[in-house]
Amino acid sequence: MGTRARLASIVLTMTLAGGLTATMAPAQAQPAGERTAAAAATYYLKFDKNTVTNSKLSLMKSVAGPDKVIASYKAGSGTSTNTCAVGKGWLPNGNYKIEFHRKNFDGIINGYVIKLADKRCSKGAKRTELFIHSEMKPNGKQGSIESEKWTNSNPNDYYSNGCIKLNPSNIKNLFSRLDSLGWGKLTKLAVVS
Repeated sequence: MGTRARLASIVLTMTLAGGLTATMAPAQAQPAGERTAAAAATYYLKFDKNTVTNSKLSLMKSVAGPDKVIASYKAGSGTSTNTCAVGKGWLPNGNYKIEFHRKNFDGIINGYVIKLADKRCSKGAKRTELFIHSEMKPNGKQGSIESEKWTNSNPNDYYSNGCIKLNPSNIKNLFSRLDSLGWGKLTKLAVVS
């Protein structure tokens, strides 16, 4: 066999071996049913309405059977239970898309915020500027004016203009948990009565 023939034989062998390796690789991939539960896990926030100053926001994990509560926090929403009272009422029931989260928001509210999509109440009033937030400065620290100072001395701190409000340590704890789990796995806010 000449040099050209040997070279052609080696190239053909390598090509066939490479083709076999390429066709065998997918068979060695991990089956979908065996992927880790952590990689496929999804999470959501659930707001259980009780009163405007004493309700509950929970971080939930979607699992087979009843969903798992990861953490729960005391929360307030609005100054009225009327879900159609723009800027005053607590949030209408239903699912809300989470638009963004920030640790340094600077607006009418400040600091740690989760922005929720707009929603219409049962009578059609459009609820806008909906957030999960607390009372703090844009840098997350406590300030001296009412909207930036959490006192923990009375339920008034839990009143809001129709948003969901947590105390500063609780919203920071929620952000820490979601930073660890991955914000991309957070699918929605579910509001229930």
